[in-house]
Amino acid sequence: MGDDNVVSRLGSLKALLGIVAGAGASYGVYKLVFSRAGDVNTKKSAKNLIVQPGSLMAKVMLLSLLQSSPNPEERRNVLVTLGNAAAFTVNQDLLREFGGLHIIAGFLSDPSPEIRVQTLNALNNLSMNICNQEQLKIYVPSVMQMIETSPVNSDLQLAALRLLTNLSVTDNHQHLMKNSITLLLSLLIVSNDIQVLKVLVNLSSNPDLMDDIVQAQVNKHVFYGLAA
Repeated sequence: MGDDNVVSRLGSLKALLGIVAGAGASYGVYKLVFSRAGDVNTKKSAKNLIVQPGSLMAKVMLLSLLQSSPNPEERRNVLVTLGNAAAFTVNQDLLREFGGLHIIAGFLSDPSPEIRVQTLNALNNLSMNICNQEQLKIYVPSVMQMIETSPVNSDLQLAALRLLTNLSVTDNHQHLMKNSITLLLSLLIVSNDIQVLKVLVNLSSNPDLMDDIVQAQVNKHVFYGLAA
């Protein structure tokens, strides 16, 4: 019975390659799946179990693998795969409909910085979908905290800033970043100007936030003037 479960899982996981058609990640996921197979007969049997590539089942199973794998490298590979797949609108919608956004966002608190980076990258692509932004807005505080606590110009901080840029494109969620304007302005002094400026430019398009931006700018100059 145990062998049947392994065969079934391998055969189903092979079908997950369909989600990354054209995304350039197939070979890595193929190795990830079949590195678990111990013999040729198991692999041959698995090939006879077909799940339509790119199907809803394949996407659900990929999310299941992300949740169940105890291996950080496997989780990273799955997040990369999901991130590549999320560049396509159809996958953005399907991942949302199957609860994938919250599953992926759950790894924002993973102890591995690399997994957090890949989580942010996947969410960044998913956030290009306006409907997805409605679900992702609850993670703005976590993203802001990551920006504040990450090493300056680190991959983690830049990935968080890229996600924040997408979430601040419209004025629907800009108010959620109001309390972080001072932080963003201070980062202009020490970090990657371009990524921070993209967020601030988006926020400055909102008349309701202009007073906060101006006041934060004044306070910043006063602080640095006193510090000097």
